Amino acid sequence: MFSFRTTPLVDQLDKALRDGAVGCFCTANCWRTDQNRYMWQIFEERGNLKKLLVPREAELTPGTNHIDFKKEDLEGLDAIVVEIQDVGSRFFNYTKDVLALMECLAAMKEVPSMYVVDHMNPAGRVVEGTMPESPLPGWKVEQHTARVAHRHGLTLGELCLLYYSEIGAKFPLHVISALATESNKELLPWVIAPCSDIPGLFTSDLYSGGGLWNNTNITPGIGTSRPYEYIGAPFIRHDGPVPPTADGVKMRPCSFTPSAGRYAGKRCFGYQLMLEPGGEYHSLIHTLLLLRFFKEYYPEFTLEEGFKAKLADPALMDFISGQSSEEQMREYVKVSEQKWIRKARKFLLYDDQPYRIK
Repeated sequence: MFSFRTTPLVDQLDKALRDGAVGCFCTANCWRTDQNRYMWQIFEERGNLKKLLVPREAELTPGTNHIDFKKEDLEGLDAIVVEIQDVGSRFFNYTKDVLALMECLAAMKEVPSMYVVDHMNPAGRVVEGTMPESPLPGWKVEQHTARVAHRHGLTLGELCLLYYSEIGAKFPLHVISALATESNKELLPWVIAPCSDIPGLFTSDLYSGGGLWNNTNITPGIGTSRPYEYIGAPFIRHDGPVPPTADGVKMRPCSFTPSAGRYAGKRCFGYQLMLEPGGEYHSLIHTLLLLRFFKEYYPEFTLEEGFKAKLADPALMDFISGQSSEEQMREYVKVSEQKWIRKARKFLLYDDQPYRIK
């Protein structure tokens, strides 16, 4: 059973929310500007909050964040309310945690209803990349990615509806419209950082490709104030070959010293990716071009454990390895994006449509 609701969560009259045992699965993005409280405090004040599932780290902690949970945490609940800020990419840890939650619910016999308080996607309706094929012999595709494009152009509620269909779930799923929550109208999606590594206005536009750097020995500026806007490593040379650029972005040679992460305390040389005002930047394609460039010109550069699982596409791996041309790669991505848009349209909850950068 699925429903799409256009009134705020606090006004929902469902018995499960009013009188039942409620669990909340959320991040700091569940702050209510009009009520001066967090979403979970609605149920704490009602006296029926039974389980609070939040990130295991402090709100702004360098490194990888997740919301940990076990099946036992969900047992005995009548409702589980989900509110995070997705950033538009299938790499995002908290979104993968929500999809893992859905898989867990789908396997339970006595299952709570799931309520998703939706937020608008800060990366917009732009679509980038390809969907993982299944199965991929010899490839360990990241769990809970479903068949979702690298940059999906959906809201979390729409993505959950798609995944609900994909896994054949039967539990009740209810999405509260992003337009029903006052804080979504008063705060831009990046004012409260979705996580430590997605801190600002431009980050989500760079993350759909830039997230791949985390599984290489080039850092995307993790441990700096501008992650995914900077890429670099101690071995990169500014007097060497010039890396490829792309429409919608300029590249500035720079250096930086991360305070955390792989190169904490070490000076890195690299580039700042500066988005052009009003331009459209295809982060994934540019990242693929850069990955191939660094692989060709820097013997120190390596693709590390988990890279293939995150990329989840042998054809794109062939391009990085020099086994196909840029023209072939671009045409393949174009066709894949068109396929994803056709699939995603079946699950839209809002009027604006996903589109690809031409």
